[in-house]
Amino acid sequence: MESPREPILTIPGAMTALLVIMFAIHGVRALLPLAVDQEVIWLFGFVPARYDASVMAGQFPGGFAASVWTFLTYSLLHADISHIVFNMLWMLPFGSALARRFGAVRFFVFLAVTAIAGALAHLATHQHEVAPMIGASAAVSGAMAAAIRFAFQRGSFLSLRRGDAEMAARVPALPLLRALRNGRVLAFLGIWFGLNFITGIGAITIGGASAQSIAWQAHVGGFIAGLLLFSLFDPVPRTILQDNTAGVAPPLDGSDLR
Repeated sequence: MESPREPILTIPGAMTALLVIMFAIHGVRALLPLAVDQEVIWLFGFVPARYDASVMAGQFPGGFAASVWTFLTYSLLHADISHIVFNMLWMLPFGSALARRFGAVRFFVFLAVTAIAGALAHLATHQHEVAPMIGASAAVSGAMAAAIRFAFQRGSFLSLRRGDAEMAARVPALPLLRALRNGRVLAFLGIWFGLNFITGIGAITIGGASAQSIAWQAHVGGFIAGLLLFSLFDPVPRTILQDNTAGVAPPLDGSDLR
């Protein structure tokens, strides 16, 4: 008897865990006094000025340890409920597909790597910025970039001919150079970069010249990292591209190098 097909819109366990973690952190922060919550933001948000030798490092809480952990922990904090809902709505379709394809461990490591890449991009472009950056959008952007390597393939979750969720998440991915010549991928890239340069989507800094400002460079950093590093995490070997034409998929031994 064949196992039942998983509906394409179901949420895998790793994605559910991510949602629970994000909303639980935000819920706990909502219960804190405002002054304490501000301390949390300064302690766990990403502050480029921490790495500026001309700024007194002692003015930032957490010391050296915070200068390490904030490359990641900023992505666990959000400014308000609309901020976290917006980010998680973007994450749901792309993150769910990646969670199924990568498995839970690779999925969370991948999100961490793209969040760190986003922080590095923000640091490179805001070297003296004192305002802390928070938000998961660099990781969201990385998930989107990784997913488009296979999202438009036949049978995948953004194609017109869909299978069940597991099959849709494991269709052969395009090699990077082929992906960058694919019309649908290029259209997605054009729209995504256009939206970010015009408006930004989801990561913000707190307390700058305006109350909130879009940290779009972090999005770009996460997106580029997701696009380029996808193959290091992908367990579906490239040889499936040839074998799949005969209807036979090789073992998923992770041997492909892209």
